[in-house]
Order: sequence, then C-alpha cells, then structure tokens
Amino acid sequence: MIDVINLEKHFGDNEVLRGINVTIDKGDIMVVIGPSGSGKSTFLRCLNCMEDPTGGQIIFNGVDIADPKVDINIHRRHMGMVFQHFNLYNNKTVIQNIMLAPVLVRCQDLKKAKRHNRMLPLTNLFRKEKQEKIEITTSKSQIVSEARAKAEELLKRIGLEDKADVYPSTLSGGQKQRVAIIRALAMNPDVILFDEPTSALDPEMVGEVLDLMKDLAKEGMTMIVVTHEMGFAKEVANKVLFIDEGQILETGTPEEFFGNPKNPRLKDFLSKVL
Repeated sequence: MIDVINLEKHFGDNEVLRGINVTIDKGDIMVVIGPSGSGKSTFLRCLNCMEDPTGGQIIFNGVDIADPKVDINIHRRHMGMVFQHFNLYNNKTVIQNIMLAPVLVRCQDLKKAKRHNRMLPLTNLFRKEKQEKIEITTSKSQIVSEARAKAEELLKRIGLEDKADVYPSTLSGGQKQRVAIIRALAMNPDVILFDEPTSALDPEMVGEVLDLMKDLAKEGMTMIVVTHEMGFAKEVANKVLFIDEGQILETGTPEEFFGNPKNPRLKDFLSKVL
C-alpha cells in the first residue's frame, strides 16, 4: 500500500529525516516510537505531504505522491489524519465538522462533472477522440443528506449522537479526539495516520480513544500511529518502528521489538519508558 524509499526531509541545514525506508501493507498496524525530536511526526506528515519531502519517494497505491507533478489532494482523500490537538473547527458543530470534507470533495466532483458536460460540445470540436458525457446521478442536496446520515451513524458508533449539534468547545478532550477519528473515517480512507493522538489528553480520557483505535484495528483498518503508548504498541501493532535522529534504528514485531531489542539506543530508550 505504501512504500517509503530513501525519504529525506531537511529544514535548512537541519536534516530531520535521513534516508527512511519502510513498507506498510494493507491491514498493517504500524506504531512509530522514539524520543522527542527524533523525526517521528515529520515522518508522518511527509506521508501525506503535509510536509514536502526533500528527497526520496512515497509510493501510495502505485503513485509517487512525493512527485511535485502529482495532485496530492486527490490522494489525500484516501489517507485520513488524526492530530495531537484534534484540529476541529470551533465555529462549526460536531456534525458539521464530520460532514465538511465529504461534502466539499463530492460537491467539487459534481461541479467538475457539470463543467465537463457543459464544455463538451466545444471540446469535442477540436478532438479526434471524442470525450463522453459524464452521467450525473446525484445533486448537492443529496450529497449533504448522505453525508449527514453517515455522520450520524459514526456518532452513534462512539456514543456521541446527542452531541451532533453542539460545538467542540463543549466536549471533553477524549470526546474531541473520538470525533476527530470518526471525521477521518467519514472519508472512507485506505489508511489513517495518527500523530500522538493521546498525548494532549488527561490520563482518564486516554482509554476511550485507544479503545476506538483498537476497534478500528480489529476491523482491518490500516493505521500508522506515532505514540508513546507502549501498551497499545504491544497489544495492537503488528509492526513497531524505532526512529532516532531521523533514521530507523530498529523495526520488528512487538514480540521481537520489546522482548529482544538489538540496537543499543533502543535498549536504552526502552529501559527509560517501560
């Protein structure tokens, strides 16, 4: 699903990522750990080009999305992102937050299809191979209605259906993060990236977020998780990756990684966090 090949990221003279190579297969739960400032979050943000890589390739579903000529927004539709600080829009209700991306993307596609059909007679005057008219089977009102139904279904899944029309400021941290996760799910992504999803939460709220992530893992969602939650990595991950100073120093199954670490830097790190 994702092949990262010799990924580099520099900020001026600061080499944050130095030749990252890793493969994420469909259904993988890959947990990325490492000390603060090691490049974990930069690695995650490079995967959907929120940070433009300095060098290397990111092959996502057969396309190098690190190529500047690629329309990254098309591929981001299939790659959800959950942030440390939720990134919900405080001026929109909970359900509006969840509906926003699906409605925007589908309405953009509808607008493009209508424009294509409108311009088709003129376009085909200058083409040997004639283009076909795009069949339009939906409307803006139908798109909104379907997005709301999906959002209500997702809110019910996490037990927050009664919070649909309130604003995020009225929610607890755990509730905000669960809403952020289902907002990512609303786009039916192929993979979800989690950037330290529990680090901004009070300890008693961490469990409800991790439980939702565990449910997603059981359902086969491909997930890449930057976290300090070692228990989650041991229980849920099938791959664990250790990054330090912008390089992968060790990777393996949880059993290998935690039970028999080989890299001295990893051994030292685990001795301090376990």
